[in-house]
Amino acid sequence: MGSGARVYTGGMTAPAGVSTTAAPALIDVLGDAKDASRSLATLTANVKNAALEAIARELEGGVDRVLAANELDLANGRENGLSAGLLDRLRLDEARIAGLARAVRDVIALPDPVGTVVRGSTLPNGVRLSQVRVPFGVVGAIYEARPNVTIDIAALALKSGNAAVLRGGSAAESTNRELVALIRAALESVGLPAAAVQTIDPFGRAGATELMRARGYVDVLIPRGSADLIQTVVRESTVPVIETGAGVVHIVLDASADESMAVEIVHNAKVQRPSVCNAVETVLVHRDAAARLL
Repeated sequence: MGSGARVYTGGMTAPAGVSTTAAPALIDVLGDAKDASRSLATLTANVKNAALEAIARELEGGVDRVLAANELDLANGRENGLSAGLLDRLRLDEARIAGLARAVRDVIALPDPVGTVVRGSTLPNGVRLSQVRVPFGVVGAIYEARPNVTIDIAALALKSGNAAVLRGGSAAESTNRELVALIRAALESVGLPAAAVQTIDPFGRAGATELMRARGYVDVLIPRGSADLIQTVVRESTVPVIETGAGVVHIVLDASADESMAVEIVHNAKVQRPSVCNAVETVLVHRDAAARLL
């Protein structure tokens, strides 16, 4: 280890893969997340679900705080010339916050993945092998102006026994800061470490770069956003990356498609909220149904 290596307050020196130019405070954040991940990995489903329910309640009780922070981001976005579509992605209202709370409770309803035996076999020599799902450890995420993603990733990470380090972008910084504060308060309310969910937004783009190089602290990195963002993370990361898709979103209407159902699905998939990344972009119609459906 070079003489420039940082040491965070927990006493852990920066692994060789972590740039030693990183601010000490950022190393503290990553180290604390790593520590928290070890305790999360052994939690029971009941404890994790209690934490998620606490997050849902904090969201419901913190609507005014979140909306005030979101309005700051929207005002900055308008001043900086964000498009109407990006502003819509950024915008939260009471209904959308209620939807976030419902989404967290949907995660509670999911089966606990940790400990699930995926497959197994017995070798000719009698040795029994089994593939069992376990947590990654620390999941990093880099995404754009979508504050709902802050809640989505934190909830899924906690359900699967992982800590989360989030970089949500400058456009949503105020909103994300408030959302993460609510999440951390919820975790502490059920006796879990607040460091299990962290934001590195205050470190700006330099923080995102360090996150991509934080081998030894971050176990997997997930980019969500534009094709340019995803490719930048894939290209520059030394941390393993789960590469997500960037479109194009298709709906296929088969020759047997029911007309009324097809019309409702296609219409809803586009106009319900055109700005989101999973709004339909291409409709493919089977030639045998073209005259009937188009």
